[in-house]
Amino acid sequence: MQILRPIYLSLGSNQGNKLEKLQKAIDLIGENIGIVRKISSVYKTASWGFKSDDFYNICIEVSSSLNPENLLNSIELIERKLGRIISETNDYKARPIDIDILFFDNEIIFSKYLIVPHKEMLQRKFVMIPLVEIAPNFIHPIEHQRIITSAKSCTDTSAIEKTEHILKKPVCISEKYNYIAIEGNIGAGKTSLTKLISDQFNAKTVLERFADNPFLPKFYNDNERFAFPLEMSFLADRYQQLSEDLAQFDLFKNFIISDYYIFKSLIFAQVTLQNDEYFLYRKMFDIMYKEITKPDLYIYLYQNTARLIENIKKRGRDYEQNIAPEYLDKIHKGYINFIQSQNDLNTLIIDVSDKDFIKYPEDYRYIIDTIKKV
Repeated sequence: MQILRPIYLSLGSNQGNKLEKLQKAIDLIGENIGIVRKISSVYKTASWGFKSDDFYNICIEVSSSLNPENLLNSIELIERKLGRIISETNDYKARPIDIDILFFDNEIIFSKYLIVPHKEMLQRKFVMIPLVEIAPNFIHPIEHQRIITSAKSCTDTSAIEKTEHILKKPVCISEKYNYIAIEGNIGAGKTSLTKLISDQFNAKTVLERFADNPFLPKFYNDNERFAFPLEMSFLADRYQQLSEDLAQFDLFKNFIISDYYIFKSLIFAQVTLQNDEYFLYRKMFDIMYKEITKPDLYIYLYQNTARLIENIKKRGRDYEQNIAPEYLDKIHKGYINFIQSQNDLNTLIIDVSDKDFIKYPEDYRYIIDTIKKV
C-alpha cells in the first residue's frame, strides 16, 4: 500500500486561453500525480517581475504517492505538454502554464533541482492569497506558523483580483465510490487490476483466498467428485470474508475494492454442480446473499478465451493448465446472464482483450478513464 501525502502547488498562466490551460493542467495532475483535493478560486494578477499580460493564478492541494523527484519530473512533463518551453535561465517571462511546488507535506528539501518550501512564496501575494483559501491552518515547516498568519506579513503590494471563474476537480474514483467489486473469468486480470487501483487510490483490498482452498487442485483432477465440497467451501469463505471486511471499513483508506463478488459462487456452481447439488447449494446461497453489501460499482473484465488461455499458462499454476476453453466459455456465459438479470446493480463491462494494463500505463489509464465516466 502506497502512502498518500499532501502536496500544495501553485499554478499560473498568461498565454492563450488561460482558463483552459489551468483546467487541463489540473486534469493532467489528477491523471499523473495524484488526487486533487482542493482548488482555490481563480485570481487575476499583473505579471510579477516583468511586463506582460495579466496572469490567472490558483493553488491546489493534491494527495500523491510520488516522491519529490518523480513529482518534479511529472510536473515538467505536464508543463511541456501544455506548451511551456523550459528555459535554462530563471528569467521571468510569459508562459502558457507554470506549476510550482509550494509544500511537499511538511518536508524541507534543499537539492540542486528542488527547494521546498518554495523560497519566494511568502513574498508573493498571488501565491499566498489563494493558498490561504485552501490551507489557512497549514504550518510552514521553516517559519513554524500558519499560512493565514504568514499571509498577513506578505509585503507584496501588487493588486490581486478574485474572479468568478470556477475550475473543476477531476472525477476521483475514491470520492465517487465506497465499494468496487472487480470480476472476470479465470485469468482475466481482476486481482492485478484490483491491486493497481488500490495502490493508486489508497483503497482497502479484499482479495479472494483461493490459494488456501484444499479442494481446488482436487477439483481440477476429478470434477464430479469434488465440485460440491469445492463450491460450498468457497461460498462459506467468501461470505465470511466479505461480511467481516465490508463491516470493518478502514478509516485510513479511501474506499474498498475487491477482486470478486459473492455472486461469483453461484455462477461457478451453475457450471460445476449436478442439478440436485445445485438445488441444495442455491438454498444456502440465497440466505447468504441477502446479508452481503452490494458494490457501488460492479466491473466485469472481459477477455476473449484465447487471451484467457494465454494468461493462465503465463501464471503457471499447475492445477489450472488443463482448463478447457469450453469451461471458460460457460463461465463467461454465466457472468453475462447474471449481469443481464441484475437491474439494481451498477455494472460496467470493460473489454481488455487487446489491453495489457500491467505492462502499458496507457492501457491502465484507459481503464481508469472508463471507470470515471460511469
